[in-house]
Amino acid sequence: MPHLFDSLKIKDITLRNRIGLPPMCQYSYVDGFSNDWQLAHLGARAAGGAGLIIAEATAVEPRGRVTPFDVGIWTDEQIEPLQKVTRGIKENGAVAGIQIGHAGRKACTGLPWTGGKPVQPDNSDWWQAVGASPLAFSPEHQVPVELTVEGIGEIRDCFARAAQRSLEAGFEWMELHGAHGYLLQSFCSPLSNKRDDRYGGSFENRVRFMLEVVQAVRRVWPERLPLTVRISGYEWVEDGWTLEESVALARLLKAEGVDLVDC
Repeated sequence: MPHLFDSLKIKDITLRNRIGLPPMCQYSYVDGFSNDWQLAHLGARAAGGAGLIIAEATAVEPRGRVTPFDVGIWTDEQIEPLQKVTRGIKENGAVAGIQIGHAGRKACTGLPWTGGKPVQPDNSDWWQAVGASPLAFSPEHQVPVELTVEGIGEIRDCFARAAQRSLEAGFEWMELHGAHGYLLQSFCSPLSNKRDDRYGGSFENRVRFMLEVVQAVRRVWPERLPLTVRISGYEWVEDGWTLEESVALARLLKAEGVDLVDC
């Protein structure tokens, strides 16, 4: 790795080296608000020398959390505590990035260190999950409500508003979470998307929602700052999402102004 410690420039952002901290969920927040733990966790890695620090998957709406303890960016009140995080990262010489996403049908589970089981409906922390189709992620997970076309548009707009708030919070690198079976990826996969409208069926229809989210974010995210998308390259399941589809999607993402695919 002869270039590991060389700088890297993408758009107007220059990383001091090629080392990046990936988004790692901490499950340590109340009502989606960032706190001192996130500042200490990410600030320490910036002080350690990484060039890029990407804040963990940050929910674009309350239903989009994996657990009730995820961080979020669905209201303006969540901007100020995130500003403390970006300041801490930048003061230690790193670029502050954020991953925004929606858990979709994988939402509403417990903490990993308590087993990570889905929250039960009689628990006050429970909420109704949504998805591309009414198919549960596993026998233990709840069956999600199939999103209407109007509902798809509302979540698309949630992503755009989250991107705008991310900018106001001081982030300079945007990653959209389109992997791991979460909402955007669940639309792409023929295993989890059984729709018969313009968001289901053909490859072009299944990737439509992701591309619409990218377009909506691109309209508010400055051209001078990197816009990236994380995807699942291959599902390793028969009749699932394929490597060839990932290549085709990457070409479409590039055409929409995406600067990098995290695969």
